[in-house]
Amino acid sequence: MSKSNLNIKLFSDGADLEGIKAMAAKEWVDGFTTNPTLMRKAGVEDYKAFACDVLAIVPDRPVSFEVFADEFDEMKQQALEIASWGKNVFVKIPVMNTKKEFSGELIRELAKAGVQLNITAVMTLEQVSAIVECLDENVPAIVSVFAGRIADTGIDPMPIMKEAIAVMQKKPKSELLWASPRELLNIVQANDIGCHIITATNDILKKLPLLGKDHLEYSLETVKMFYQDALSAGFTIPDAQQRMSA
Repeated sequence: MSKSNLNIKLFSDGADLEGIKAMAAKEWVDGFTTNPTLMRKAGVEDYKAFACDVLAIVPDRPVSFEVFADEFDEMKQQALEIASWGKNVFVKIPVMNTKKEFSGELIRELAKAGVQLNITAVMTLEQVSAIVECLDENVPAIVSVFAGRIADTGIDPMPIMKEAIAVMQKKPKSELLWASPRELLNIVQANDIGCHIITATNDILKKLPLLGKDHLEYSLETVKMFYQDALSAGFTIPDAQQRMSA
């Protein structure tokens, strides 16, 4: 398999403006996602100013920005404001608030109002089913299932993701996004099951040229790397040298 054989949409996940610029220059990057945690790590201080900077870099592909309120009324107002920033904006709504209350009614209201949504932090098929029931069949939406975090618990996410695709067929304008991938293999897995989108950090996306790489050549490159690094470090094993001269 090579990069050109992938049918899945590739989104770049991050909050570093330079990294976003670099990925925006690549035709095969289909969209962008971020979240408050990534923004905090990147040192973002002004949410709207950051978002406007991103949208100036990416005016033509989907970009997801997340609400950060915990009360649904406030979430709604934040969502409407965020949605007004650009036609390519998807508003990320957490599947529940910190009180474990399902965001279903808010999802329904926003979808009915024509807001493009990205429902995030989803982990179960029950959540996917409940979300799909709240989406509008005429409004594009993304459901982000955190397959990587599911795998972190020792559970294979593949059966869950396959079933989620089937569930989402009820709303043809909704797309399943494989969130929190841990390695390049996850892109191949998501592609093979027909997942619509995967969002990955730039560190993972930069590994795409490795797809289809010859393993024997990769083995040789690895051996050469170890050899050159040992030479550069000036490593010696005196007793071994004495054995050679004996």
